[in-house]
Amino acid sequence: MTVVEARATCAGLEIIPWDDHIITTATTVVTAALLAASPQVTPAAGEPGLWWVGAAGLDRLGGERALVQALLAVGRHWHPRARVAVADSCIAARAATWATTGAAGQVRIPPGGDARYLARAPLALIPMDEELRETLAALGIRHAGPLAALEAEDVERRWGAEGLDAWRLSRGEDQRRPGLARTTPPRTVEAELPAPTPTMEPVLFLARAALDALTAALIDDGRAAAAVAITLTLDDARGALPIPARAHTVTREVRIPRPTARSAHLFDHCRALLERWPLTAPVCAVRVSIVATAPLSGEQGDLLVTEWRDPAAVDAALARLRAELGADGVVKPAARDEHAPERAGAWVPNAGNVGNADAETAVSPARTAVLRLLETPEPADVVCDGNAPRAVRWHGRRITLDRATGPELLSGDWWRDDGYRRAYWQCEGEGVELVLVCERDQWYVQGWYD
Repeated sequence: MTVVEARATCAGLEIIPWDDHIITTATTVVTAALLAASPQVTPAAGEPGLWWVGAAGLDRLGGERALVQALLAVGRHWHPRARVAVADSCIAARAATWATTGAAGQVRIPPGGDARYLARAPLALIPMDEELRETLAALGIRHAGPLAALEAEDVERRWGAEGLDAWRLSRGEDQRRPGLARTTPPRTVEAELPAPTPTMEPVLFLARAALDALTAALIDDGRAAAAVAITLTLDDARGALPIPARAHTVTREVRIPRPTARSAHLFDHCRALLERWPLTAPVCAVRVSIVATAPLSGEQGDLLVTEWRDPAAVDAALARLRAELGADGVVKPAARDEHAPERAGAWVPNAGNVGNADAETAVSPARTAVLRLLETPEPADVVCDGNAPRAVRWHGRRITLDRATGPELLSGDWWRDDGYRRAYWQCEGEGVELVLVCERDQWYVQGWYD
Protein backbone atom coordinates (compact mmCIF):
# COMPACT_ATOMS: atom_id res chain seq x y z
CA MET A 1 0.00 0.00 0.00
CA THR A 2 1.04 3.62 -0.31
CA VAL A 3 2.35 5.63 2.65
CA VAL A 4 -0.92 7.59 2.82
CA GLU A 5 -2.94 4.39 2.97
CA ALA A 6 -0.60 2.98 5.60
CA ARG A 7 -0.90 6.08 7.82
CA ALA A 8 -4.69 5.89 7.53
CA THR A 9 -4.47 2.36 8.90
CA CYS A 10 -1.84 3.08 11.56
CA ALA A 11 -1.50 6.67 12.74
CA GLY A 12 1.70 5.90 14.66
CA LEU A 13 3.44 4.46 11.61
CA GLU A 14 7.19 5.08 11.50
CA ILE A 15 8.75 5.30 8.02
CA ILE A 16 12.26 3.82 7.82
CA PRO A 17 14.17 4.48 4.59
CA TRP A 18 15.32 1.41 2.67
CA ASP A 19 19.04 0.82 3.03
CA ASP A 20 20.59 -1.74 0.69
CA HIS A 21 23.73 -2.03 2.82
CA ILE A 22 21.75 -2.85 5.97
CA ILE A 23 19.59 -5.37 4.08
CA THR A 24 22.64 -7.08 2.57
CA THR A 25 24.36 -7.29 5.97
CA ALA A 26 21.26 -8.72 7.63
CA THR A 27 20.80 -11.25 4.81
CA THR A 28 24.37 -12.44 5.28
CA VAL A 29 23.86 -12.86 9.03
CA VAL A 30 20.70 -14.95 8.51
CA THR A 31 22.38 -17.02 5.81
CA ALA A 32 25.22 -17.87 8.20
CA ALA A 33 22.70 -18.91 10.85
CA LEU A 34 20.78 -21.12 8.40
CA LEU A 35 23.99 -22.97 7.53
CA ALA A 36 23.71 -24.64 10.93
CA ALA A 37 20.63 -26.47 9.63
CA SER A 38 21.72 -27.29 6.05
CA PRO A 39 24.96 -26.98 4.07
CA GLN A 40 23.06 -25.59 1.06
CA VAL A 41 21.63 -22.12 1.60
CA THR A 42 20.97 -19.48 -1.06
CA PRO A 43 19.31 -16.06 -0.54
CA ALA A 44 16.65 -15.64 -3.22
CA ALA A 45 17.76 -12.95 -5.67
CA GLY A 46 15.60 -9.83 -5.55
CA GLU A 47 13.40 -11.12 -2.70
CA PRO A 48 14.83 -10.10 0.68
CA GLY A 49 13.58 -12.37 3.43
CA LEU A 50 13.42 -15.49 1.24
CA TRP A 51 16.02 -18.30 1.22
CA TRP A 52 16.34 -21.55 -0.68
CA VAL A 53 17.60 -24.31 1.63
CA GLY A 54 18.68 -27.80 0.54
CA ALA A 55 16.57 -30.53 2.18
CA ALA A 56 18.19 -33.62 0.63
CA GLY A 57 20.79 -35.90 2.21
CA LEU A 58 19.90 -35.08 5.82
CA ASP A 59 18.24 -38.38 6.73
CA ARG A 60 20.79 -39.21 9.42
CA LEU A 61 20.14 -35.84 11.05
CA GLY A 62 16.40 -36.35 11.41
CA GLY A 63 15.28 -35.76 7.84
CA GLU A 64 12.88 -33.06 6.68
CA ARG A 65 10.97 -32.86 9.95
CA ALA A 66 14.08 -31.98 11.96
CA LEU A 67 15.22 -29.57 9.25
CA VAL A 68 11.92 -27.69 9.33
CA GLN A 69 12.07 -27.28 13.10
CA ALA A 70 15.67 -26.06 12.92
CA LEU A 71 14.81 -23.52 10.20
CA LEU A 72 11.80 -22.25 12.13
CA ALA A 73 13.95 -21.80 15.25
CA VAL A 74 16.45 -19.72 13.27
CA GLY A 75 13.82 -17.71 11.41
CA ARG A 76 11.78 -16.84 14.49
CA HIS A 77 14.81 -15.24 16.04
CA TRP A 78 14.15 -12.36 13.60
CA HIS A 79 10.48 -12.78 12.70
CA PRO A 80 7.69 -14.12 14.96
CA ARG A 81 5.81 -15.66 12.03
CA ALA A 82 8.61 -17.22 10.00
CA ARG A 83 7.35 -19.84 7.54
CA VAL A 84 8.99 -22.95 6.07
CA ALA A 85 7.83 -25.07 3.14
CA VAL A 86 9.41 -28.25 1.73
CA ALA A 87 8.85 -29.22 -1.90
CA ASP A 88 10.56 -30.75 -4.93
CA SER A 89 10.97 -27.32 -6.58
CA CYS A 90 11.77 -23.82 -5.40
CA ILE A 91 8.67 -22.36 -7.08
CA ALA A 92 6.31 -24.70 -5.19
CA ALA A 93 8.08 -24.09 -1.87
CA ARG A 94 7.78 -20.33 -2.36
CA ALA A 95 4.06 -20.60 -3.11
CA ALA A 96 3.56 -22.79 -0.04
CA THR A 97 5.23 -20.28 2.28
CA TRP A 98 2.81 -17.59 1.14
CA ALA A 99 -0.16 -19.89 1.66
CA THR A 100 0.98 -21.01 5.11
CA THR A 101 -1.20 -19.83 7.99
CA GLY A 102 -1.45 -20.62 11.67
CA ALA A 103 1.11 -21.01 14.41
CA ALA A 104 2.81 -24.05 12.86
CA GLY A 105 4.14 -22.02 9.92
CA GLN A 106 5.16 -25.11 7.96
CA VAL A 107 3.98 -27.00 4.87
CA ARG A 108 5.36 -30.16 3.26
CA ILE A 109 4.30 -30.92 -0.31
CA PRO A 110 4.48 -34.69 -1.01
CA PRO A 111 7.11 -35.81 -3.54
CA GLY A 112 5.79 -35.44 -7.07
CA GLY A 113 2.92 -33.22 -5.93
CA ASP A 114 4.26 -29.80 -6.93
CA ALA A 115 2.15 -29.44 -10.09
CA ARG A 116 -1.04 -30.35 -8.25
CA TYR A 117 -0.26 -27.91 -5.43
CA LEU A 118 0.60 -25.08 -7.80
CA ALA A 119 -2.65 -25.49 -9.74
CA ARG A 120 -4.39 -23.36 -7.08
CA ALA A 121 -1.59 -20.81 -6.74
CA PRO A 122 -2.28 -17.28 -8.05
CA LEU A 123 -0.18 -16.09 -10.97
CA ALA A 124 1.29 -13.43 -8.68
CA LEU A 125 3.46 -16.21 -7.20
CA ILE A 126 4.80 -17.31 -10.62
CA PRO A 127 7.77 -15.19 -11.79
CA MET A 128 7.01 -13.66 -15.18
CA ASP A 129 6.97 -10.39 -17.07
CA GLU A 130 4.23 -8.03 -15.83
CA GLU A 131 2.95 -7.52 -19.37
CA LEU A 132 2.52 -11.27 -19.73
CA ARG A 133 0.78 -11.47 -16.35
CA GLU A 134 -1.68 -8.74 -17.39
CA THR A 135 -2.31 -10.48 -20.71
CA LEU A 136 -3.09 -13.77 -18.99
CA ALA A 137 -5.39 -12.02 -16.53
CA ALA A 138 -7.25 -10.42 -19.43
CA LEU A 139 -7.77 -13.92 -20.84
CA GLY A 140 -9.23 -15.06 -17.52
CA ILE A 141 -6.11 -16.99 -16.45
CA ARG A 142 -5.40 -15.95 -12.87
CA HIS A 143 -4.02 -19.19 -11.41
CA ALA A 144 -1.17 -21.49 -12.33
CA GLY A 145 -3.42 -24.46 -13.10
CA PRO A 146 -5.09 -23.03 -16.24
CA LEU A 147 -1.70 -21.82 -17.51
CA ALA A 148 -0.13 -25.25 -16.96
CA ALA A 149 -3.04 -26.86 -18.85
CA LEU A 150 -2.18 -25.01 -22.07
CA GLU A 151 -0.18 -26.72 -24.79
CA ALA A 152 3.51 -25.80 -24.84
CA GLU A 153 3.42 -25.01 -28.56
CA ASP A 154 0.49 -22.62 -28.14
CA VAL A 155 2.24 -20.83 -25.27
CA GLU A 156 5.48 -20.44 -27.20
CA ARG A 157 3.68 -19.30 -30.35
CA ARG A 158 1.84 -16.56 -28.44
CA TRP A 159 4.38 -15.42 -25.88
CA GLY A 160 7.74 -16.81 -26.95
CA ALA A 161 10.48 -18.02 -24.62
CA GLU A 162 9.27 -15.85 -21.71
CA GLY A 163 5.84 -17.47 -21.86
CA LEU A 164 7.38 -20.93 -22.07
CA ASP A 165 9.49 -20.27 -18.95
CA ALA A 166 6.40 -19.18 -17.01
CA TRP A 167 4.50 -22.22 -18.30
CA ARG A 168 7.22 -24.56 -17.03
CA LEU A 169 7.25 -22.88 -13.61
CA SER A 170 3.46 -23.24 -13.36
CA ARG A 171 3.99 -27.00 -13.79
CA GLY A 172 6.63 -27.11 -11.04
CA GLU A 173 9.51 -27.49 -13.51
CA ASP A 174 12.04 -25.23 -11.77
CA GLN A 175 15.76 -25.66 -12.44
CA ARG A 176 16.81 -23.49 -9.49
CA ARG A 177 18.45 -25.34 -6.64
CA PRO A 178 19.79 -24.28 -3.22
CA GLY A 179 23.51 -23.74 -3.11
CA LEU A 180 23.64 -22.01 -6.49
CA ALA A 181 23.70 -18.23 -6.63
CA ARG A 182 22.18 -18.44 -10.12
CA THR A 183 20.62 -21.06 -12.32
CA THR A 184 23.17 -23.07 -14.27
CA PRO A 185 22.73 -22.07 -17.92
CA PRO A 186 21.59 -24.98 -20.09
CA ARG A 187 24.08 -26.54 -22.46
CA THR A 188 23.00 -25.00 -25.74
CA VAL A 189 24.28 -24.79 -29.30
CA GLU A 190 22.66 -22.47 -31.84
CA ALA A 191 23.15 -22.13 -35.58
CA GLU A 192 21.50 -20.19 -38.39
CA LEU A 193 20.98 -21.66 -41.83
CA PRO A 194 22.40 -19.73 -44.80
CA ALA A 195 18.94 -19.79 -46.36
CA PRO A 196 15.53 -20.87 -45.01
CA THR A 197 14.86 -24.54 -45.75
CA PRO A 198 11.48 -26.26 -46.15
CA THR A 199 12.99 -29.71 -45.43
CA MET A 200 14.61 -31.33 -42.42
CA GLU A 201 17.87 -32.50 -44.05
CA PRO A 202 19.91 -29.35 -43.20
CA VAL A 203 18.35 -29.31 -39.73
CA LEU A 204 19.44 -32.91 -39.11
CA PHE A 205 22.97 -32.07 -40.27
CA LEU A 206 23.22 -29.15 -37.82
CA ALA A 207 21.60 -31.15 -35.01
CA ARG A 208 24.22 -33.91 -35.40
CA ALA A 209 27.08 -31.41 -35.18
CA ALA A 210 25.47 -29.71 -32.16
CA LEU A 211 25.06 -33.01 -30.32
CA ASP A 212 28.71 -33.91 -30.96
CA ALA A 213 29.78 -30.67 -29.28
CA LEU A 214 27.31 -30.98 -26.40
CA THR A 215 28.16 -34.59 -25.56
CA ALA A 216 31.87 -33.78 -25.46
CA ALA A 217 31.13 -31.16 -22.79
CA LEU A 218 28.88 -33.60 -20.92
CA ILE A 219 31.59 -36.24 -20.73
CA ASP A 220 34.05 -33.68 -19.37
CA ASP A 221 31.56 -32.94 -16.57
CA GLY A 222 30.81 -36.61 -15.91
CA ARG A 223 27.17 -36.18 -16.95
CA ALA A 224 24.79 -37.86 -19.40
CA ALA A 225 21.85 -36.35 -21.29
CA ALA A 226 18.40 -37.24 -19.95
CA ALA A 227 16.38 -34.80 -22.10
CA VAL A 228 17.14 -32.84 -25.26
CA ALA A 229 15.19 -29.80 -26.47
CA ILE A 230 15.22 -28.73 -30.12
CA THR A 231 14.02 -25.23 -31.03
CA LEU A 232 13.31 -24.32 -34.65
CA THR A 233 13.03 -20.68 -35.71
CA LEU A 234 10.51 -20.46 -38.53
CA ASP A 235 10.64 -17.93 -41.35
CA ASP A 236 6.94 -17.12 -41.61
CA ALA A 237 7.32 -13.48 -42.74
CA ARG A 238 6.84 -12.03 -39.26
CA GLY A 239 10.03 -10.05 -39.72
CA ALA A 240 8.39 -8.17 -42.60
CA LEU A 241 5.87 -6.53 -40.30
CA PRO A 242 6.34 -2.76 -39.80
CA ILE A 243 6.43 -3.21 -36.02
CA PRO A 244 9.01 -5.27 -34.10
CA ALA A 245 7.84 -8.88 -33.83
CA ARG A 246 9.09 -11.77 -31.75
CA ALA A 247 10.71 -14.54 -33.77
CA HIS A 248 8.41 -17.51 -34.27
CA THR A 249 10.03 -20.45 -32.51
CA VAL A 250 8.73 -23.94 -31.82
CA THR A 251 10.34 -26.12 -29.15
CA ARG A 252 9.94 -29.83 -28.58
CA GLU A 253 11.67 -32.12 -26.12
CA VAL A 254 12.68 -35.75 -26.28
CA ARG A 255 13.15 -37.71 -23.05
CA ILE A 256 15.86 -40.35 -23.19
CA PRO A 257 14.79 -43.70 -21.61
CA ARG A 258 18.35 -44.24 -20.37
CA PRO A 259 20.56 -41.15 -19.97
CA THR A 260 23.50 -41.35 -22.34
CA ALA A 261 26.47 -39.26 -23.43
CA ARG A 262 26.84 -40.91 -26.84
CA SER A 263 26.02 -38.45 -29.58
CA ALA A 264 25.01 -41.18 -32.04
CA HIS A 265 22.31 -42.48 -29.69
CA LEU A 266 21.06 -38.97 -28.91
CA PHE A 267 20.95 -38.17 -32.61
CA ASP A 268 18.78 -41.23 -33.30
CA HIS A 269 16.24 -40.00 -30.74
CA CYS A 270 16.35 -36.46 -32.14
CA ARG A 271 16.05 -37.67 -35.71
CA ALA A 272 12.97 -39.68 -34.76
CA LEU A 273 11.49 -36.48 -33.32
CA LEU A 274 12.41 -34.28 -36.29
CA GLU A 275 11.18 -36.72 -38.94
CA ARG A 276 7.71 -36.67 -37.32
CA TRP A 277 7.74 -32.87 -37.06
CA PRO A 278 5.52 -31.20 -39.70
CA LEU A 279 6.91 -27.85 -40.83
CA THR A 280 4.43 -25.00 -41.22
CA ALA A 281 7.11 -22.64 -42.57
CA PRO A 282 10.76 -22.82 -43.67
CA VAL A 283 13.39 -23.17 -40.93
CA CYS A 284 16.00 -20.44 -40.63
CA ALA A 285 17.72 -21.35 -37.33
CA VAL A 286 18.20 -24.32 -35.00
CA ARG A 287 18.92 -24.49 -31.27
CA VAL A 288 19.79 -27.76 -29.49
CA SER A 289 19.84 -27.81 -25.68
CA ILE A 290 20.53 -30.46 -23.05
CA VAL A 291 17.79 -29.52 -20.59
CA ALA A 292 18.20 -32.40 -18.13
CA THR A 293 21.21 -34.49 -17.18
CA ALA A 294 22.08 -37.44 -14.96
CA PRO A 295 25.33 -38.86 -13.61
CA LEU A 296 27.31 -40.61 -16.33
CA SER A 297 27.05 -44.36 -15.93
CA GLY A 298 30.28 -46.28 -15.44
CA GLU A 299 28.90 -49.38 -17.17
CA GLN A 300 31.15 -50.41 -20.06
CA GLY A 301 31.33 -53.35 -22.41
CA ASP A 302 34.06 -55.98 -22.27
CA LEU A 303 35.77 -56.88 -25.53
CA LEU A 304 35.90 -60.50 -24.37
CA VAL A 305 32.21 -60.67 -23.42
CA THR A 306 30.34 -60.85 -26.70
CA GLU A 307 26.95 -61.08 -24.96
CA TRP A 308 27.20 -57.52 -23.60
CA ARG A 309 24.88 -55.06 -25.26
CA ASP A 310 24.57 -51.33 -24.81
CA PRO A 311 20.99 -50.67 -23.58
CA ALA A 312 21.13 -47.10 -24.90
CA ALA A 313 21.86 -48.46 -28.39
CA VAL A 314 18.70 -50.58 -28.20
CA ASP A 315 16.62 -47.54 -27.21
CA ALA A 316 18.09 -45.54 -30.08
CA ALA A 317 17.35 -48.33 -32.58
CA LEU A 318 13.74 -48.53 -31.37
CA ALA A 319 13.42 -44.76 -31.76
CA ARG A 320 14.50 -45.08 -35.41
CA LEU A 321 11.97 -47.86 -35.99
CA ARG A 322 9.15 -45.81 -34.47
CA ALA A 323 10.07 -42.89 -36.72
CA GLU A 324 9.96 -45.10 -39.83
CA LEU A 325 7.09 -47.46 -38.96
CA GLY A 326 4.95 -45.30 -36.68
CA ALA A 327 4.29 -45.38 -32.95
CA ASP A 328 2.81 -48.91 -33.21
CA GLY A 329 5.74 -50.25 -35.23
CA VAL A 330 7.56 -51.46 -32.09
CA VAL A 331 5.67 -53.94 -29.94
CA LYS A 332 6.34 -56.13 -26.93
CA PRO A 333 4.73 -59.38 -25.76
CA ALA A 334 2.15 -59.03 -23.02
CA ALA A 335 0.19 -61.59 -21.03
CA ARG A 336 -3.61 -61.65 -21.25
CA ASP A 337 -6.11 -63.26 -18.95
CA GLU A 338 -7.39 -65.84 -21.43
CA HIS A 339 -8.24 -69.52 -21.05
CA ALA A 340 -6.86 -70.71 -24.37
CA PRO A 341 -3.03 -70.65 -24.63
CA GLU A 342 -3.10 -69.12 -28.11
CA ARG A 343 -4.97 -66.14 -26.69
CA ALA A 344 -2.90 -65.82 -23.53
CA GLY A 345 -0.34 -63.62 -25.26
CA ALA A 346 -0.62 -60.45 -27.31
CA TRP A 347 1.56 -57.80 -28.91
CA VAL A 348 1.11 -54.30 -27.56
CA PRO A 349 2.85 -51.04 -28.57
CA ASN A 350 6.07 -50.46 -26.66
CA ALA A 351 6.34 -46.68 -26.27
CA GLY A 352 9.23 -46.81 -23.81
CA ASN A 353 12.53 -48.64 -23.50
CA VAL A 354 12.71 -52.41 -23.68
CA GLY A 355 14.02 -52.59 -20.13
CA ASN A 356 10.81 -51.43 -18.46
CA ALA A 357 10.12 -53.51 -15.38
CA ASP A 358 6.39 -53.57 -16.14
CA ALA A 359 6.82 -55.23 -19.54
CA GLU A 360 4.88 -58.45 -19.15
CA THR A 361 5.65 -61.45 -21.35
CA ALA A 362 3.57 -64.46 -22.26
CA VAL A 363 5.61 -67.02 -20.36
CA SER A 364 4.71 -70.47 -19.13
CA PRO A 365 4.67 -70.54 -15.30
CA ALA A 366 7.36 -73.24 -15.18
CA ARG A 367 9.61 -71.73 -17.84
CA THR A 368 11.85 -68.72 -18.34
CA ALA A 369 11.67 -68.90 -22.17
CA VAL A 370 9.17 -66.75 -24.05
CA LEU A 371 6.27 -68.41 -25.84
CA ARG A 372 6.10 -67.18 -29.45
CA LEU A 373 2.55 -67.77 -30.66
CA LEU A 374 1.63 -67.90 -34.33
CA GLU A 375 -1.25 -65.65 -35.31
CA THR A 376 -2.75 -68.61 -37.22
CA PRO A 377 -1.87 -72.21 -36.26
CA GLU A 378 -0.01 -73.98 -39.06
CA PRO A 379 -0.91 -77.57 -40.10
CA ALA A 380 1.76 -80.19 -39.44
CA ASP A 381 2.19 -83.95 -39.98
CA VAL A 382 2.61 -85.74 -36.66
CA VAL A 383 3.63 -89.36 -35.99
CA CYS A 384 2.11 -90.64 -32.74
CA ASP A 385 2.78 -93.49 -30.33
CA GLY A 386 -0.69 -94.14 -29.04
CA ASN A 387 -2.02 -90.59 -28.65
CA ALA A 388 1.35 -88.99 -27.79
CA PRO A 389 3.30 -87.27 -30.60
CA ARG A 390 6.78 -88.72 -31.31
CA ALA A 391 7.81 -86.84 -34.47
CA VAL A 392 6.55 -83.83 -36.39
CA ARG A 393 7.15 -82.62 -39.95
CA TRP A 394 6.85 -78.88 -40.25
CA HIS A 395 8.20 -76.47 -42.89
CA GLY A 396 9.87 -79.40 -44.65
CA ARG A 397 11.81 -80.47 -41.57
CA ARG A 398 11.27 -83.69 -39.60
CA ILE A 399 11.81 -83.24 -35.86
CA THR A 400 12.09 -86.28 -33.59
CA LEU A 401 10.49 -85.51 -30.25
CA ASP A 402 12.31 -86.65 -27.11
CA ARG A 403 9.63 -85.42 -24.73
CA ALA A 404 5.91 -84.77 -25.05
CA THR A 405 3.91 -83.51 -22.08
CA GLY A 406 0.13 -83.69 -22.33
CA PRO A 407 -2.54 -83.77 -23.31
CA GLU A 408 -4.05 -80.64 -21.79
CA LEU A 409 -7.68 -80.82 -22.84
CA LEU A 410 -9.38 -77.45 -23.17
CA SER A 411 -12.73 -76.38 -24.56
CA GLY A 412 -14.95 -73.33 -24.42
CA ASP A 413 -15.72 -69.95 -26.00
CA TRP A 414 -19.11 -71.09 -27.23
CA TRP A 415 -20.30 -67.50 -26.73
CA ARG A 416 -17.97 -66.36 -29.53
CA ASP A 417 -19.50 -68.74 -32.11
CA ASP A 418 -16.11 -70.44 -32.44
CA GLY A 419 -16.24 -73.01 -29.67
CA TYR A 420 -13.33 -75.40 -29.51
CA ARG A 421 -12.26 -78.74 -28.04
CA ARG A 422 -8.51 -79.19 -28.32
CA ALA A 423 -5.61 -81.19 -26.91
CA TYR A 424 -2.41 -79.21 -26.25
CA TRP A 425 1.05 -80.83 -26.05
CA GLN A 426 4.36 -79.34 -24.91
CA CYS A 427 6.99 -81.07 -27.02
CA GLU A 428 10.79 -80.93 -27.18
CA GLY A 429 13.33 -82.46 -29.49
CA GLU A 430 16.46 -81.66 -31.52
CA GLY A 431 16.86 -78.35 -29.68
CA VAL A 432 13.35 -77.18 -30.56
CA GLU A 433 10.49 -76.67 -28.11
CA LEU A 434 7.05 -76.65 -29.74
CA VAL A 435 3.43 -76.30 -28.72
CA LEU A 436 1.30 -78.76 -30.72
CA VAL A 437 -2.49 -78.71 -30.89
CA CYS A 438 -4.79 -81.52 -32.00
CA GLU A 439 -8.33 -80.60 -32.96
CA ARG A 440 -10.71 -82.97 -34.78
CA ASP A 441 -7.83 -85.34 -35.59
CA GLN A 442 -5.85 -82.55 -37.27
CA TRP A 443 -2.48 -81.48 -35.81
CA TYR A 444 -1.21 -77.89 -35.78
CA VAL A 445 1.90 -76.05 -34.61
CA GLN A 446 0.62 -73.32 -32.30
CA GLY A 447 3.99 -71.77 -31.36
CA TRP A 448 7.43 -72.35 -29.92
CA TYR A 449 9.61 -71.31 -27.00
CA ASP A 450 12.86 -69.37 -27.31
